[in-house]
Amino acid sequence: MTDETILSLTRHINASPQAVWRCWTEVDLIKQWFAPKPVETIHAEIEPWQGGKFNTTMRVPEHGDHSGEGCVLIADLGKRLVTTNMMTAGFVPVAIGDGDIDFPYVIDLTMDHENHGCRYTAQVRHADAAGAAKHAAMGFEQGWGAATDQLATLARTL
Repeated sequence: MTDETILSLTRHINASPQAVWRCWTEVDLIKQWFAPKPVETIHAEIEPWQGGKFNTTMRVPEHGDHSGEGCVLIADLGKRLVTTNMMTAGFVPVAIGDGDIDFPYVIDLTMDHENHGCRYTAQVRHADAAGAAKHAAMGFEQGWGAATDQLATLARTL
């Protein structure tokens, strides 16, 4: 992987790593923050163990519903969660479409104790620079930033 294939975001969240983990792995919680408003997460199936499901459906105003199926690669309780859209549950490989919003990726989330809270890093690795550029053009920085703000607000309440 090179810098041109990776998009990342790091924030300090005033909540424990365990609270951030819960926001990522509990269906009722992820549906509250996962998509930047006005996009809604209307369905989620999360199995926070290696080989488990990571499936979501988002409702995008004026664009309809967009579903994604994925697989959990690493689940280190309260510390690290790694998922991919290149496999479904049970490590079953899948083909990735070639549409405007289709590109293979691996999401690597870390949650480290820091200053009475959590240093949260979301790193999205793409198969190539073109996939990263497509994701950046979709608004990665703004979208993931807004969703992370929503995550932080929710995590502080737990």
